[in-house]
Amino acid sequence: MKNIWKVFLQRNHLTASENDLRASVSTLGRQALRSTDLARMIKDSGSELKLETIIYVLDQGDRLIREQVQRGHSVLTGAAQFTPRIQGTWTGANAKFDPAKHKIGLHIIPSAEMRAAFKEIGVETLGMKPGGAFIGLVTDTTTGLADGTMTSGDDILIEGEKIKITPDGEAGIGVFFVSSTDETVTQVTRRLTQNDPKKLIVRVPDLSAGQYTLRIVTRYSNSSTLLKEPRVIDYDKPLVIN
Repeated sequence: MKNIWKVFLQRNHLTASENDLRASVSTLGRQALRSTDLARMIKDSGSELKLETIIYVLDQGDRLIREQVQRGHSVLTGAAQFTPRIQGTWTGANAKFDPAKHKIGLHIIPSAEMRAAFKEIGVETLGMKPGGAFIGLVTDTTTGLADGTMTSGDDILIEGEKIKITPDGEAGIGVFFVSSTDETVTQVTRRLTQNDPKKLIVRVPDLSAGQYTLRIVTRYSNSSTLLKEPRVIDYDKPLVIN
């Protein structure tokens, strides 16, 4: 296999057993690729098109996918199929859409080409994630879902290890949301409802629709010790506000 995913093992908070682990792909030293990065790859592969033209075509393709999904179409590309979905429970055949109970979103399913590409990937296990500090699971308390969706202005439950925010009030310490679009960083300013080593309850700021990385910055080590330098803990799954 010429493509190798290196994975760390972490405690699986969805089960009660301490021996149940889950794998997370290591992203150390790797940043999320954007349309401009893909455009440069196309250009470097020998395309005679101008870089600006390639970026324009990629951006227009993304725009068309968004517009067609808005119109209720399912869109299939060489990478994935985007299918409209609505989450939530409906009571009775005459029930109306209620934004407080129902969330508009997407099913994103790998295409046949992407599934074929999976067969060319090997996996190398690196053991338990170093440092013992990680974010294991994020749940939207409004919907009860742990599928990566969250609701602006409502609470999320963050479960993990050594995630307590401390010392309270120190500059640069806290919970942050990093936009995948422009890398804008928004800090949670509201006092945490729960702030324990294994659990946080955090009020999501008033964020625009889009994809975000959840980031925790803390000097917590144990109940009697603080780290000299802040530890940065990123959740390895993107969070989305629809």
